[in-house]
Amino acid sequence: MTDIPAAGGTALRQAGAVPLLPADPRRIGPYVPLGLLGSGGMGRVYLARRADDAPGLAAVKVIRPEYADGPDFRRRFEREAAVHGRVRTPRAPHLLGTGFDDALLWMATEYLPGLNLAEAVRECGLPEPAGVWRLVAELGEALSALTAAGIVHRDLKPSNVILSPRGAHVIDFGISRAADSSAITTTGNRVGTAAYMAPEYLREGRCDAASDVFSLGCTLVYAATGHAPFGDGTGVDVMHRVAFEAPDTEIMAELAQRDPALATLLSACLAKDPAGRPDPRQLIDAATAAGHGRASDWHEPLAARLRDRQQGCAVLEGMPVRQSPHFRTPTEPVLSPVPAPATGSGKRRRPLLAAVAGIAVGAVAVGAFLLTRPGLDSPAAAAPTGSAGVTASAAPTSSRPSSSPSPSGTSGSGKKKDESREQQAAAEKSSAPDSTPSATATSDGGGAGAGGRTGTPTPTATVTKTAAPPATPAWISGCTYYTGTELTEYGDKGQRVVQVQCMLTKRGYSVGGSGVDGEFGKDTRSAVKQFQSAKGLEVDGQVGPNTWAALRSST
Repeated sequence: MTDIPAAGGTALRQAGAVPLLPADPRRIGPYVPLGLLGSGGMGRVYLARRADDAPGLAAVKVIRPEYADGPDFRRRFEREAAVHGRVRTPRAPHLLGTGFDDALLWMATEYLPGLNLAEAVRECGLPEPAGVWRLVAELGEALSALTAAGIVHRDLKPSNVILSPRGAHVIDFGISRAADSSAITTTGNRVGTAAYMAPEYLREGRCDAASDVFSLGCTLVYAATGHAPFGDGTGVDVMHRVAFEAPDTEIMAELAQRDPALATLLSACLAKDPAGRPDPRQLIDAATAAGHGRASDWHEPLAARLRDRQQGCAVLEGMPVRQSPHFRTPTEPVLSPVPAPATGSGKRRRPLLAAVAGIAVGAVAVGAFLLTRPGLDSPAAAAPTGSAGVTASAAPTSSRPSSSPSPSGTSGSGKKKDESREQQAAAEKSSAPDSTPSATATSDGGGAGAGGRTGTPTPTATVTKTAAPPATPAWISGCTYYTGTELTEYGDKGQRVVQVQCMLTKRGYSVGGSGVDGEFGKDTRSAVKQFQSAKGLEVDGQVGPNTWAALRSST
């Protein structure tokens, strides 16, 4: 019989998603989430199916509640959906629907099983010139459809191009706009990615179809060489080069050496004057003239990766939606305190328990007295009852750090650093000398007037102490700067990098002399690689969905 959780989990990862967490929604409008595709500042994107088992998979974007509650934001979101709905081309995913149900503001689009261009270049290497010409033709078709619909994308870049078994596609219309509408982002800001913005947009805030051609030219240079033509990064220096300088001569020379005709075409796309750039139709014609009008196959290993994605999607589509809860990450079990015997049952066992309790507490008192008794002439000898209660709880507490595996000098942090080990050994500890002080401490707080008397049986207090739920690890409780899973890599800056550095340092990895500074440099990349190696992940120094999940795990 097929193991549904195992098969579903494997298929999810093949399809490009990770398992859901208990807090993720179980229903989004007519869709049932299967896995998480990614998340960012605005919300999360889920891989989903229709609840009625209709064929096909959807990518469902759910906006964070703090944004979804605002009527102005909802209007802009609806405007984004309206723009996307005007796109009619196989080179972009189809809009399937939008809604505002149960406080969830969502938008569903057709799911394309593939890799984005940035992932494809990074993980599968550079395509041959024939593959780049295929991108010229198919992305030219995408831009031609956008132009026909009167839409400017404004954020064409490698991560917004999907390569699937069906070809190349443009995605993410979050900051796209029609000629008479505003974007979903704040008015007056330059939105987009610096290395792929058009110079007229940076200088004047003007953006049209020719600006998308410039961004596409930058994206195609990246596909052919692995580098953006004006350098990578997000700083003012990159913006200045895009706005006022020529493309990097070494990068363009490398491109010319690989394919002179391709280099000539892309150089024209990068002209500072929008009037000097080819239009989308001319891009398609140039690919045909170069002998690449008919699509070539994707290169290996990219083609194999895309087949794997497609296979994972086929498995998910073949499973009934009712089995989707099996894909969800289960809630971590929490050890519960062992209950005391019930008052109204087990009467025959009560004399035995009372006898055992009496012996145990008596042993506590004798041990405490022998270990801590003062000299016979000490004033403390005049009040054995009160002194014994205080000493029995204090003396062993001070000795705990010496037996703890934690290097910390305080008992509190010692217990937090190795709580799981204490729980695994709870049965042995409940009868060991180290566990007896908790019985005395509990009786002091809960036995009214007991005063540490040896005649009060409290045998269950020790078990309750050792079976406490595990403390939240410091890399989870102390690092709350970013909650998404967006790819974070060398050269990035900001809150995502702060989150990565914080979790790594709390886990004991060094991110360099500057510490948590929000800059993903060589030391941070080295720490990521060490962590990935320790966790058995692919060691690439980049923090993608799998590495984010491992960093946020409790182990």
